[in-house]
Amino acid sequence: MKTKYISTLLLSLFSLILFSQSLENKINELDHYIENGISLWNPPGLAVTVIKDGEIVFKKGYGVRTLGTDKNVDEHTLFVCASTTKAFTAAGLAMLVDEGKIKWDDHVINYLTDFQLYDPYVTRELTIRDLLTHRSGLGNTDYLWSWMKISGDSALYKMRDVKPTYSLRSSFIYQNLMYLAAGKVIEKVSGQSWESFLKERIYSPLGMHETFATYDMVKNKENKADAHIDFEGEIIRIDQLIADEIGPAGSMWSSINDIGKWIQFLLNNGIHEGDTLISSKNFKELFKPQQIIPANEFYPTQKLTKPHWTTYGLGWFQHDYRGKMVQFHTGSLPGMVAIAGLIPEENIGVYIMGNLDHVELRHAIMYAVFDLFMDGKITRDWSTEFKALYTQNTKTDIPKRIANTKPSLPIDKMLGTYKHLQYGTIEITKTKKGVQFNLNNTVKGSLSHWHYDTYRIAFDVKAYGKAMVNFRLNAKGEIGYLEVFGERFDSIKH
Repeated sequence: MKTKYISTLLLSLFSLILFSQSLENKINELDHYIENGISLWNPPGLAVTVIKDGEIVFKKGYGVRTLGTDKNVDEHTLFVCASTTKAFTAAGLAMLVDEGKIKWDDHVINYLTDFQLYDPYVTRELTIRDLLTHRSGLGNTDYLWSWMKISGDSALYKMRDVKPTYSLRSSFIYQNLMYLAAGKVIEKVSGQSWESFLKERIYSPLGMHETFATYDMVKNKENKADAHIDFEGEIIRIDQLIADEIGPAGSMWSSINDIGKWIQFLLNNGIHEGDTLISSKNFKELFKPQQIIPANEFYPTQKLTKPHWTTYGLGWFQHDYRGKMVQFHTGSLPGMVAIAGLIPEENIGVYIMGNLDHVELRHAIMYAVFDLFMDGKITRDWSTEFKALYTQNTKTDIPKRIANTKPSLPIDKMLGTYKHLQYGTIEITKTKKGVQFNLNNTVKGSLSHWHYDTYRIAFDVKAYGKAMVNFRLNAKGEIGYLEVFGERFDSIKH
C-alpha cells in the first residue's frame, strides 16, 4: 500500500514537472515570437500579459517609453487603454442593472432628459443597450471631440444636428459619443462621476492601483509611454491626443501589471476572490452577440482569420476562430495602441499595449497566444502576414499631381472664413509662413498648390498626415465653398 502511494506521488510530481516544462517552453516561444515581431514592426515600446486557467503566466515590457532614450518599458509603465475602456463602461452599467437601478432596454431619455438626436423617433426609442452596440443610425462623429475644443457635454449637444446614416438598429458604424452618453447614464444613476465609479467599483476591488480613468490623472507620472508615429519612413514622437472629454469611450490608462487583473476577472466570469462583482446573468449579457457587424465594418484581419460570423457584444468585438468564440477589442489613439483578447471557452486571455501608431503586431501577438495555448504551437507567422496585409491596405488620400496647371483665381481670392453646421469653421489666411489652414483653432496646417483649384495641407501635427482642399467657384466666378475631408464648408466672409 505504501509503495502504491509513493508511486502515485511520484507520478503526480512527474506530471507537474512536465506541465511546468511545457509552460516554460510556451513562454520562451512567445517571448521569442514577440521579439521577432518587434524587429519587423519597430514599435519603440510594447507590453504584453497572458492569462491561462486563471493565472497570469506571462507579463513583460519591451523597448523604451520614448524613442531615443534609455527609459525602458516595464510591468508598471502606463499606456493608454483607448477604446478597451468601453468594456469597463459596459461592466459598470451591468453592475447598475444588477442593483435594479436600470434595465438594458430602458430608454436613454429616461435618465438623460436633455439627450436629443436629429430624428425624434430615435431620440425617443434609443436604449442603453443601443448606446453600447454602435447601431444608433449615426455615422462617425469623432470630429466633435477631436476637431473642436469643446466639452464632452457640448459634443453630445451637437449630436442633435447630425443626420442619420442608416436606420436605427439596421446596421453598425462605430460610434464613440454614444459611449460618452453611456457614461453619463452611470453618473446620473449612481450619483458619482464616471471616474470615481470605476475606481470604487472595479479598480479598487481588483487591486488595480496603477489604473487611471483619464490622462489628466497620469500626465505628471514619470513611468508613462509617449506616443509615436511613422512619418514618411521615420518614427517620431508626437504629443498625446487627450480623450478625456469622451472618457467612457476611451480615456483610461493602465499598466500591464494591472490590466492582467482585469483579464483574470473577466475569465472568472465577473468574480474576484469569491466576491461576485457582476451577476452571472448580466456578465453573460456583456459577451452575448448583440449586433451583426457587416464585413466592411470589421477588421482587415478577417482576410486571414476568415471568420464565419462577426458580431458585437456590449463593449466587445466577436468572431469565431478555429471553432471557438473570440471576444476582443482594440484601442487606438494617434501614436498609441492596445488590444484585449479572450477565448473564455479555453480560459485564455491576452492584453497588449504599444506606443506606435497602429502597430498591428498587437493582432499578431493575440492570435499567436491563442494558437500557443490551445494547441501548443503557433500555427502561422501572423506577424509577417499581418504586416503584408496592413501595408497593402494602407491608403493615401493624395491624388497624382497633374503638372503645369494653375488655379482659377489668385490665392488672395480664396482667403476667408468657411463654415459647416456640424464640423465648425475653417479660416484660410496668409502670413509670413505662407497660406494657413485653421479648423476650429484645433487642426492647423500650411496650404500649397497641388493642381487646378486643389491645394495640399501639410498639418502642423504630423500625426494628421496630409489632406487635400478643393476650392469651388459659384456662378459669379467667386469662391463659393471649399471641400475637405469629404465635407463642404460654405464661404461666409472674404
